[in-house]
Amino acid sequence: MAGRFPQRPTAAPVRAAGPVPAPRVRSLALPGGTDLGLTLGPLRRGPADPAFRAVRDGSFWRACRTPGGPGTLRVTARDGVAEARAWGGGAEWLLDHLPALLGAEDDPAAFTPRHKLLAAVHRRRPGLRLVRTGLVLESLIPSLLEQKVTTDEAYRAWRLLVRKYGEPAPGPAPDGLYVMPDARAWTLIPSWEWHRAGVDDRRAATVLRVCRAARRMEEAAGMTPSEARRRLELVPGVGPWTSAEVVQRSHGAPDEVTTGDYHLPGIVGWALAGDRTADDAAMLDLLAPYAGQRHRAARLILLSGRIPPRRGPRMTPGNIAAL
Repeated sequence: MAGRFPQRPTAAPVRAAGPVPAPRVRSLALPGGTDLGLTLGPLRRGPADPAFRAVRDGSFWRACRTPGGPGTLRVTARDGVAEARAWGGGAEWLLDHLPALLGAEDDPAAFTPRHKLLAAVHRRRPGLRLVRTGLVLESLIPSLLEQKVTTDEAYRAWRLLVRKYGEPAPGPAPDGLYVMPDARAWTLIPSWEWHRAGVDDRRAATVLRVCRAARRMEEAAGMTPSEARRRLELVPGVGPWTSAEVVQRSHGAPDEVTTGDYHLPGIVGWALAGDRTADDAAMLDLLAPYAGQRHRAARLILLSGRIPPRRGPRMTPGNIAAL
């Protein structure tokens, strides 16, 4: 489930070697005081994500593999206006899709709080917009890596594999910013490298399957969220948890709530009913009054910080590399 954006962005040493290419530039009026951190935060896979960077100057960098090729996007916001610069073969595509990325197609007014907690968070976070990337594989692959492991394990796998098999982001990007591998490159990663990254054979095999059907996967970006989820779930190993996590980002889907999550039902149950033992059925029951906006309701609950106190031990990380 997409959560809150981290509060400590990192510094950004910029590459200095070679001439700096001229960027493509676009300005965009932001709807309703959009908060870039809250909006773009779900795209970040951990504090050291090689494809996403938040910088102390208030800028957000992201490296993407678009239909036009690799691209780098830098976005800043000031006085209600977003200023974007893009480099690489995917620059034009990134700027064309900038409004959707920053939530222009989202409608927060469609959400009506029916619980005092949600009303309070909705009031405190007026800048939340649901991101829409228009890209499927870039959310699908890291979501597959996150299946049934700790977030630290998944973030580490994503970081290691993208840095080793991806390519440096075009333009004057921060050091360490990478475009993820293309579909063919993912399929050529040796089995021992998956193991070194801590990825078991089941998850690695599912990544290979979706990459071999990459064109069909990316076609889902033009479908409705429910149609896209059905398309993704045709691939063995892609279930409801994964498809929801993808369309929340690729489609900006306000109603696609994540089921099958280890923590989310208990968090929603605790926040709305004081029930830390809630399962998926109970969670969906509690979110039923928000039909059409259940994902937004869940995000607001996560942003509230109201989580049940821990009772049991944390999930123990595995060690695939040692097998």
